[in-house]
This record gives sequence, C-alpha cells and structure tokens, in this order.
Amino acid sequence: MKLFLIIGAVLGFLAVALGAFGAHGLEGRLSEKALTNWGKAVDYQMFHTMAIVAVAILLGKFEGNNLFASSGWLFLAGIVLFSGSLYLYSLTGVKTLAMITPIGGLSFLVGWVLLGIGAVKWL
Repeated sequence: MKLFLIIGAVLGFLAVALGAFGAHGLEGRLSEKALTNWGKAVDYQMFHTMAIVAVAILLGKFEGNNLFASSGWLFLAGIVLFSGSLYLYSLTGVKTLAMITPIGGLSFLVGWVLLGIGAVKWL
C-alpha cells in the first residue's frame, strides 16, 4: 500500500509539473499536434495516477489482493509506456516512439479489467 501511495504522489507531482512545462515552456516551440500529444500524455498520466492512489487505498483495506496490486503495476507500466512515449514523441518527432503508445494503452485496459475483477471478488 505504502509503495503505491508514494508512486502516486511522485507521478501526481510529475503530471502537474509536466503539464505546466507543456503549457508554459513548450508553447511556441512545438507544433500544435505535438502540444496536443503532450497534453494527452499529461491527462492519461494524471488519470492513472489517481487509479494508482485508489489501488493503494484498496490494498490498505484488502491486504494481499493480488488483483489490485497487479492493476497498480499495470497502471504504472501504462504511464511509462503510453505517456512516456507521447512525451518523447512530442519532443523528438520520432515516429517509432509513437508505436509504443498502444502497448501502454493495453496496459491501462488490462489494469482496469483486473481492478474490476478484484472489486467483484473482494468487495
């Protein structure tokens, strides 16, 4: 539980910082499309950071629920792969990086499925 809460706090801080950097530091330096991709990366990072915090809370209440823990790790992997690849793609324009993004999206989807299954079994 504690680890996911710490991860959530760090990722939440980074989402706010990266959002501000995109709005103030990258405006006028990147194309409109790149800024849109950056914003999408920030949004998905923050949404799934909140999911990680929820996982931390659930693990505090239902210790040992491997489905909740697995969903948290998948949300983290999704943030790294989905948001991370969009951040890098926005900055570099290297299209190969954008090919990683769907793997992160799949991690998010599986994380949500496991969270739902865990809720059905434990709640």
